[in-house]
Amino acid sequence: MPADGVPLQPKDKLLTTEEILRLARIFVEQGVRKIRLTGGEPTIRRDIVDLVAEMKALPQLEHVGITTNGLVLTRLLLPLQRAGLDSLNISLDTLQKDRFEKITRRKGWERVIAGIDLAVQLGYRPKVNCVLMRNFNEDEVCDFVEFTRDRPVDVRFIEYMPFSGNKWHTDRLISFKETVELIRQRWPEFEALPNGPNDTSKAFAVPGFKGQVGFITSMTEHFCGSCNRLRLTADGNIKVCLFGNKEFSLRDAMRSNVSEEDLVDLIGAAVRRKKRQHAAFSPRHAEPLADGKSPNDTDRRLADTSRPSTIASAALFHHHLHSHRSQLLQAARHCSSLSHVNAQGKAQMVDVGEKPTSMRLAQAEATVLVGERLTQLIAANELAKGDVLSVAQLAGIIGAKRTSELIPLCHNIPLSSVKVQAQPLANEQCVRLEASVRCTGQTGVEMEALTAVSIAALTVYDMCKAVSHDICITNIRLLRKSGGKRDYQRREQS
Repeated sequence: MPADGVPLQPKDKLLTTEEILRLARIFVEQGVRKIRLTGGEPTIRRDIVDLVAEMKALPQLEHVGITTNGLVLTRLLLPLQRAGLDSLNISLDTLQKDRFEKITRRKGWERVIAGIDLAVQLGYRPKVNCVLMRNFNEDEVCDFVEFTRDRPVDVRFIEYMPFSGNKWHTDRLISFKETVELIRQRWPEFEALPNGPNDTSKAFAVPGFKGQVGFITSMTEHFCGSCNRLRLTADGNIKVCLFGNKEFSLRDAMRSNVSEEDLVDLIGAAVRRKKRQHAAFSPRHAEPLADGKSPNDTDRRLADTSRPSTIASAALFHHHLHSHRSQLLQAARHCSSLSHVNAQGKAQMVDVGEKPTSMRLAQAEATVLVGERLTQLIAANELAKGDVLSVAQLAGIIGAKRTSELIPLCHNIPLSSVKVQAQPLANEQCVRLEASVRCTGQTGVEMEALTAVSIAALTVYDMCKAVSHDICITNIRLLRKSGGKRDYQRREQS
């Protein structure tokens, strides 16, 4: 716990229980078989027992676990077990009472140890997570190994990672190999055990001990290529890597009434952009970042709770279109033949009540010229604000669904599908956006497709402007539409 505490999120920014369970169901339907509730501290939730029970009721979900500081396990573990809890991890960086109070800035070491022992009594094999720090708790390495002698626990040593708040002190990192050598000075027979294909921990044990020891080598021997974890923050941001700062909000997508099909597409887009190793950091040594920032700049980016605002982009777009629409209406006063202007020269919405219902489809595109450096940063997913392509896709989907709010005379159409593709093109030094919108109705969806690519393009600009303002949004145009009285197919000029 930092000396000055941590800033707390407003409650309305956090996922509700219903939103957590909805996302859990979606993930399980897409193949997730294990969910672990972490923190912060999950046991401060008043509904933690009910939450575990409802997750265990999800068909095909095989495993529910928690990671906890262990302070209230003696009170909560039995109800959690009855609710179906399968496993638990306990965060404990020291076996010394005074050191515990220095780290956590609270009392309670005895309660944590009692909680671990209760877990063993109830039949669990708890994992004890310990972050090793040079000149802080490295002298307890052998004490933690000794802790596994008579307890069937899995002590896991986690390599110190330079997250926000610990000042990027890479000199405090104690490597996996160094720790193994230290243990073998006391137990030469300390041996490696088999590991599963997606295990993040390298398993070891002292022969004859009831427990075992694991090493999570996040820094010196990264396991990103085989890691199958996804993380969802308390405020609804999906992260494909704990170390990375690339994330986008599933909470905002749900609260904008994005369909489950689109949510799945967004999650899939994030997973496909997962890297083979940690972003912005060499797994063996601290190195300068690709954008020339200092490590502490990265710390501040990781700690930054600001998010790219698709709503703000939409408001800017609305202002632009509203101004442009006013100019058009002034000119239209002299042309009563326009369908959106009545005989008195006033704006009106076209009555489509007599039109036949049909399947309507429209596709549109836009190009954002960003230059060579930004194209490379976007393709490598290394911009400080996050995943440009995924956020632009989300913004485009939201924009399409809000077209009638942004453009005054457009009909509010129930869309059956909105798909937005975003692709960086190295040769053209740009991001190409394409939207495909479909509905079954009495009017076309070309405006929805054009709005989608326009909002997506503005979002690309918003997320890139901290690097350069030399960005040009161009080539916003309809590619094709079908299903109405007049179909359209753009013909490229030779």
